[in-house]
Amino acid sequence: MELNEAIENAKKNNQAAFKFLLDYFWNDVYGFQLKRTNNESDAEDITIETFSKAFDKLHTYNSEYNFKTWLITISKNLHTDLVRKEKIRFFQKNNASNVDDFHQIADESPSPEDNIITEQNLAKLLRDIKKLKPAYQEVIQLRYFQEMSYKDIASQIDEPINNVKVKLLRAKKLLAEIITKK
Repeated sequence: MELNEAIENAKKNNQAAFKFLLDYFWNDVYGFQLKRTNNESDAEDITIETFSKAFDKLHTYNSEYNFKTWLITISKNLHTDLVRKEKIRFFQKNNASNVDDFHQIADESPSPEDNIITEQNLAKLLRDIKKLKPAYQEVIQLRYFQEMSYKDIASQIDEPINNVKVKLLRAKKLLAEIITKK
């Protein structure tokens, strides 16, 4: 499949074209983020988010520009936003502790009410996950409940690692849509 053809097909929601673009540009975007973050997990998360955002906004892509440059720009902006949010959180956390001259030790163990709320939220989440297709349920289960790595999931379901990442990405998006519809 030619690159321009894949982009046009992806604009028409062709799943094979999405997979082609993901496979074709994954190493470029991941390598870019790995250099910026020096952290494999962060680089992978930002790369997945980059493709998610790019595929959502694919209709805005202008073919006068290089697709790789467009992806890298999205990736760079996502990383910049992440760094900015972390700085704000760090500043707020440090400012809050410096406001008072005394330190209060808070009991951080959950109250019985917190435990009930957590159990109710988990039960609701599990019901929402069951609304997904079985393949999506499986990757969510393996990644977030059994805390398996992408590599281990790929091995268990006998699919390439990039397919696992795409399935997880789609599963999370569909789950978010189910949750926000309520």
